Amino acid sequence: MTSVNVKLLYHYVITNLFNLCFFPLTAIVAGKAYRLTIDDLHHLYYSYLQHNLITIAPLFAFTVFGSVLYIATRPKPVYLVEYSCYLPPTHCRSSISKVMDIFYQVRKADPSRNGTCDDSSWLDFLRKIQERSGLGDETHGPEGLLQVPPRKTFAAAREETEQVIIGALENLFKNTNVNPKDIGILVVNSSMFNPTPSLSAMVVNTFKLRSNVRSFNLGGMGCSAGVIAIDLAKDLLHVHKNTYALVVSTENITYNIYAGDNRSMMVSNCLFRVGGAAILLSNKPGDRRRSKYELVHTVRTHTGADDKSFRCVQQGDDENGKIGVSLSKDITDVAGRTVKKNIATLGPLILPLSEKLLFFVTFMGKKLFKDKIKHYYVPDFKLAIDHFCIHAGGRAVIDVLEKNLALAPIDVEASRSTLHRFGNTSSSSIWYELAYIEAKGRMKKGNKVWQIALGSGFKCNSAVWVALNNVKASTNSPWEHCIDRYPVKIDSDSGKSETRVQNGRS
Repeated sequence: MTSVNVKLLYHYVITNLFNLCFFPLTAIVAGKAYRLTIDDLHHLYYSYLQHNLITIAPLFAFTVFGSVLYIATRPKPVYLVEYSCYLPPTHCRSSISKVMDIFYQVRKADPSRNGTCDDSSWLDFLRKIQERSGLGDETHGPEGLLQVPPRKTFAAAREETEQVIIGALENLFKNTNVNPKDIGILVVNSSMFNPTPSLSAMVVNTFKLRSNVRSFNLGGMGCSAGVIAIDLAKDLLHVHKNTYALVVSTENITYNIYAGDNRSMMVSNCLFRVGGAAILLSNKPGDRRRSKYELVHTVRTHTGADDKSFRCVQQGDDENGKIGVSLSKDITDVAGRTVKKNIATLGPLILPLSEKLLFFVTFMGKKLFKDKIKHYYVPDFKLAIDHFCIHAGGRAVIDVLEKNLALAPIDVEASRSTLHRFGNTSSSSIWYELAYIEAKGRMKKGNKVWQIALGSGFKCNSAVWVALNNVKASTNSPWEHCIDRYPVKIDSDSGKSETRVQNGRS
């Protein structure tokens, strides 16, 4: 406890060092100025200022011009007005046993198996993965695959994606009262399902967006594409003034479920579930008062130049020509290495001076005394960040980031709860996590939240937001009817959740 108090005192002193020095100096100057008389001011003017007006006037004009130029050219703030996470209907809920039945029916319906599905070893493998995945019994599957026989068709896939996107957008427009025709920028990301016309064109058609909307459709960019879409929208908002940007993040399960025997491709079947999110951004100054957050930083890291990183998550054919996404055993190591590179860029932008100084001292010490100092100092990101939204890609991913960032269980509670309740919804998972924090009533004015997204390529992307007010849960939040049942206590060895759950306000 003493070491913690000493560190907090050190952090306070270093962070407020300027103020601690500035205020005594200001007090001294103010005391001197208080003693000045009218005669002293006249003497100052006639002795110094009157003969230096030629120098002072250009300096003053240059200062004013520089200030005006800075204000006119600096990037305009980007506000998050509102967002909406899609909540599938209750009849789509898929317990672990129901998901196992879906796998069985999909394999049985495969023409190459002639209606037989005798080998049970694959079923035991999937059940073991499911039980250790951290997913609960209330995640959602697509309607097409819940039918018997399952509809693994292009039409069923389109229905799934349209239901998710339209459902999220209808709730968003209802909560904000924004006219769809006011949207100037549209960015839609879906990695595995990209029909023609595009999903962004579908949004334009459904909601009758205006003809000069700047629309973009991002495909094949993995679970980190949500932050990429936010970063793209931010850059466009810096160019196009006084407009709204709409970002839609989703993924498709129906068209991409794997029915083969390759175990590295079976794993993704156990993790991914139906979900999506719609986010409304604005650069209008008048929207600041009603917005939830302001975007502070976006940092994107891509390690695809390394072959191991490039191939750790890859779509392709198995030995029998069936398409699936394979996850290599290197994915945890690759993710950890990519995250460290992302943090190395983001850290200097957000960490307080006290943490930067400690890191620099240990860095130099390790260079000078390699034998005595074994590890670099790990900065305490909790001094700069109040809430963490780590992509709910799986238990292993959350565990690695919890360890590397030295986080407490409450810091990863939103990620684990999202994984348990909704599964891996790909690029939209970080928004379900943010909704969780809001539903718990933990987001206060001035709090900073860090969204960390990981995806194929391999990529790690970060977005940092600051709360503009005490943020409450949105209407029709995905956690509206179940927040008091979370967090669920997960067995650290088996991954199974206890029947009895904890009350959520930890």
